[in-house]
Amino acid sequence: MAKPDDMFGDDDYPAYTMGRAADIVGASQDFLRRLDEAKLFTPFRSAGGHRRYSRYQLRLAARAREMVDQGTALEAACRIIILEDQLEEALHHNEHHQRQTDAA
Repeated sequence: MAKPDDMFGDDDYPAYTMGRAADIVGASQDFLRRLDEAKLFTPFRSAGGHRRYSRYQLRLAARAREMVDQGTALEAACRIIILEDQLEEALHHNEHHQRQTDAA
């Protein structure tokens, strides 16, 4: 198990209960369940089967809530967010690869 100091800086550590996550995002618990069903992310499950959310997942949920509040369908918002994150990751990977190529 990770030391507590390591967990504080870990955006992927599932630190938040569903109720707390809903409060932070400003959405209902049902909204968070629907994000899971739409495959935006899969929350961690505790030993008792309760959903736990990371800070990264809360940021995605907040983006989805904003888009839905602006009139975007939930499934479309989730797909857009997934594609944006894939693009960001690909750009980061390409930048890293370019730095390696330039250094050689």
